[in-house]
Amino acid sequence: MKKLFPVAAVAVLAMMFTSCKKDYTCTCTSTVAGTTTTVSGKTGKMSKKDAKAACEKGNVSTSYGSVSCKID
Repeated sequence: MKKLFPVAAVAVLAMMFTSCKKDYTCTCTSTVAGTTTTVSGKTGKMSKKDAKAACEKGNVSTSYGSVSCKID
């Protein structure tokens, strides 16, 4: 039991410092002249923080309409 505890502690610490990379879905909603269109796409293997930043780069607002993107 005494030998198992240090090994388990190291394993837990290693998991805490490892980022979880997976595919996320970015959904963008476009509204132009009262017409709304929704498009979704996969981000690829990324951390949630990076996927959110990449997805939100699609956010645009003009006098003609807007595009709003978010991670699902």
